Amino acid sequence: MEVKPMFIAGPCVIESEECLDIVAQEIVRLNKKYGIDIIFKSSFDKANRTSISSYRGPGLEVGLTMLNDIKEKYGLKLLTDIHESYQAAPAGEVVDVLQIPAFLCRQTDLLVAAAKTGKVVNVKKAQFLSGDDMQFPVQKVRETGNDNVWLTERGNIYGYNNLVVDFRNIPDMKKYTDIVIMDCTHSVQRPGGNGGSTGGNREFVPSMALAAKAFGACGYFFEAHPDPEHAKSDGPNMLYLKDLEQVIVSLL
Repeated sequence: MEVKPMFIAGPCVIESEECLDIVAQEIVRLNKKYGIDIIFKSSFDKANRTSISSYRGPGLEVGLTMLNDIKEKYGLKLLTDIHESYQAAPAGEVVDVLQIPAFLCRQTDLLVAAAKTGKVVNVKKAQFLSGDDMQFPVQKVRETGNDNVWLTERGNIYGYNNLVVDFRNIPDMKKYTDIVIMDCTHSVQRPGGNGGSTGGNREFVPSMALAAKAFGACGYFFEAHPDPEHAKSDGPNMLYLKDLEQVIVSLL
C-alpha cells in the first residue's frame, strides 16, 4: 500500500488567536478532504530574527497555552521550535514534535534536552552542513534512548543573502533516519535580503516540493499564512493559505 507523504504547515510565529484559528480550520478541512494528517506548526518565540526590533512571538508560557488551545479545539498534532534547553520540557508537554532550528542543530545540550522529553525531535540541517554531517545530531538524539528523530533539508548558504538546495542531501540524510522532510518555504528565503528583515521567493515553493519528491522526501514543510504580505515573520517566503491545498494535491 502506498504511504501518503507527511505534511507540516502553519504560520511562522504565533501572532494572534484569530490567525491560528483560521489556519487550523483550513488544516482540519484538508485533513478530512484528502485523508491526511497535517501537523500544525507555529513558534512561540523566534529567537533568530534578523533585527533585535523584529517581532518574536508571545513567549513560552503564553505561546504554549495558545498552542494547547489549538490542540484541544481541533485535535491537531503540533510542532514548535525550541531555542533553549529549558524550553524542551514544557514544550514537550504540549506539542508532538520539537523542532531544532538549523543554526542550532549542533547544540548538544539542546538536542539532548529535546530527546529526553520522548517526543519526536525534528532537526533542521544547518545552512553550513552537508547531508552526511547530519549523522552526528542524529547520534546525539539516539544516544539518549530516543529513536524518534527526523531530519529536514532547508538549503545551504550560497554567497550573500541567498540559499541553494542540493537535493542530494535528501538521500544522504535518509541513510541516518527514515524520515527526511523538505522545508519548502525556508529554502526559498533570502536571509537578511530585505534590509532589516529576511526576504524570499514564495513563487518557487511548489517547484521545491516537487523536486524534493523526486529525490525521495518523506514529508514537506510549508509555512502558510492568511495574509503573508502583512505577516510578522517570514512573510516573503510563506505560502498564501489559499494556495496550500493546490501544492499539497500536487504531492499526493
